[in-house]
Amino acid sequence: MNDGKVLIIEDEREIARIVRSYLEKDGFNVTIAETGKRALELIKERFDLIILDLMLPDIDGESICTSIRESSQVPIIMLTAKSAEDDRVKGLGIGADDYVVKPFSPRELVARVKAHLRRIKREEKKVLSFNEGLLRIDTLSMEVWKAGKNIPLTVTEFRLLLHLAEKPQILLSRPELLNAVQGYDFEGYDRVIDAHIKNIRQKIEDNPQRPLFIKTLYGAGYKFIGIPD
Repeated sequence: MNDGKVLIIEDEREIARIVRSYLEKDGFNVTIAETGKRALELIKERFDLIILDLMLPDIDGESICTSIRESSQVPIIMLTAKSAEDDRVKGLGIGADDYVVKPFSPRELVARVKAHLRRIKREEKKVLSFNEGLLRIDTLSMEVWKAGKNIPLTVTEFRLLLHLAEKPQILLSRPELLNAVQGYDFEGYDRVIDAHIKNIRQKIEDNPQRPLFIKTLYGAGYKFIGIPD
């Protein structure tokens, strides 16, 4: 059984009811917000994961996602009728960890929720340090520091950076990276991983065009080139 707290931000009551029913059967504590305004009130509380519909009646889901990321790195699964790859990449680019397109299988959605929460719980207690302490990764607190400054990363960005950093100087393909951070196939994976890597580089590299930590091997994947301390 699970005891995680999940917030569903969804204005379609039947969808919200079905998702809540499936989650509660697995032991989750579920709260529903039917409007963006109510969601912004509720996110002040602590939740273990948020399921966010992009098409809300008052405030668009992308704005809510951005607001959440200003103060929290809680995993966010976007739930939407938008199926275009550009929409998925945009959603991931503003901080979402996953993207589920309607219509969807409630059982698959629950499986994704559980997969995200399992990965958080599996983080080991250790700190990785690179380039004489220039970059430090704390896997217990899921925090990253660059030159002594805390760098905010989403959960998926953190997992991706950690997976790369734990295998320095090893070429990792996009499918391997996707499987490591999400654990299942995702259509359009090339651009999804590229979007996450771009976000990470903007946060940890002084000059993303001349990276100190994540190198692109065009047509092959990525390699972590930081020097372990």
